[in-house]
Amino acid sequence: MRIALFSFVLGLLTATVGTAQTTGLQALNTGNDARGWEAVGRLDITGKGFCTGTLIQPDLVLTAAHCLYDSNGENLVRAEDINFLAGLRNGRPEAVRTARSFLVHPSYEQADGETLSRLRYDVALIVLSRPIRGTEIQSFEMSNSTQSGTQVGVVSYAEGREEAPSLQQICNLLGEQGGVLIMDCNVNFGASGSPVFRYENGQPRLVSVVSAMAEIEGQDVSLAPDLAQPLPFMMTQIEGLQNRLTRQERDTPTTARRIQPGERANTGALFVRP
Repeated sequence: MRIALFSFVLGLLTATVGTAQTTGLQALNTGNDARGWEAVGRLDITGKGFCTGTLIQPDLVLTAAHCLYDSNGENLVRAEDINFLAGLRNGRPEAVRTARSFLVHPSYEQADGETLSRLRYDVALIVLSRPIRGTEIQSFEMSNSTQSGTQVGVVSYAEGREEAPSLQQICNLLGEQGGVLIMDCNVNFGASGSPVFRYENGQPRLVSVVSAMAEIEGQDVSLAPDLAQPLPFMMTQIEGLQNRLTRQERDTPTTARRIQPGERANTGALFVRP
């Protein structure tokens, strides 16, 4: 999670008048606590650390673009170095998948520094090696509203609470500037890519993903891209990528080798503790 300091001149904090009191973080340590949030998972990235991601289709995870750059912030990581641990709680995920490929928004510029234009496009989609299906893990749908004053919430993994997600049921969308949402949600390192949600008809719907922390007029805030513009474009692009991957898989010949009597089959399997 990056710390960004901005100077806003719009008097955004006046929007806090009349907003709801934020709630504290609730650790989702048990299956009962975590029910309905299993699609949120920890993204483990070899050689870097972790972020948070959300399943929005059986084989598609939404996260922040900056999560997919190496520790130096210069180069993209390899897809095979990304693992999505859906619903991870105390070392036990509901499902584990490696990444097959990913797409960073083409307008995102990692070298731009901490600017609004950079945060506006801090969005990425990860194609999983295999879909995650089942009644226990339901993909999240997108919200239709990001109006100022909206009550939102966040589910995240973060520094000091890496082994189970934490839920902040209520925080506030204070305003928007340059395609970036400003909220008073409680986030920390590792929460990058965490889903920002609001309730619609009793169901949580995705509003955005956490991009950065900031301080405005002495108040800690969190920043997230308004997905209304970048995400529909990316969904079109990712569909083309998924189709290409499917064609490649279909066109790749497979071979089988018969194991002779007395011969040991070496699968090369490697088991890694989460």
